[in-house]
Amino acid sequence: MTPDEMKSFVAGFLEEVWNRGDLAAADRYLAPEYVIRHDPGDPWDGATLDRDGFRDRLIKSRAPFPDQRFSIVDAVAEDGRVAVAWRWSGSHQGEVAGIPPTGRTISMSGITFYYIVNGRLTGHWQEVDRLGMFRQLTAG
Repeated sequence: MTPDEMKSFVAGFLEEVWNRGDLAAADRYLAPEYVIRHDPGDPWDGATLDRDGFRDRLIKSRAPFPDQRFSIVDAVAEDGRVAVAWRWSGSHQGEVAGIPPTGRTISMSGITFYYIVNGRLTGHWQEVDRLGMFRQLTAG
């Protein structure tokens, strides 16, 4: 894949899989094993997931924020890696980390490095502003 094709591939993954929650689309994007190399605060940090495990993660991650949206701020690609700076927002409609639904729309930002081998995503390394998210969820 060229760098532009890799960026487009990751953009499609974010739109179809994470924004729309399309479980079937995950098979088009994921390698048989997906490694979460670094994602502090994520329950799956350090896990190696098969496609079923990834779909389970997707369902559980989207449940509290079913209308969530990732938007790409910037992306750079080379040598089988795509670095994506993104913004995320969603309405808090289900329990997350013991916090009952607030109905608030919250937002956060982050950066993710996606790894691509043979045209499939094999994992990511990510930094996210989870503290900012929890401050929004618990604000009085």
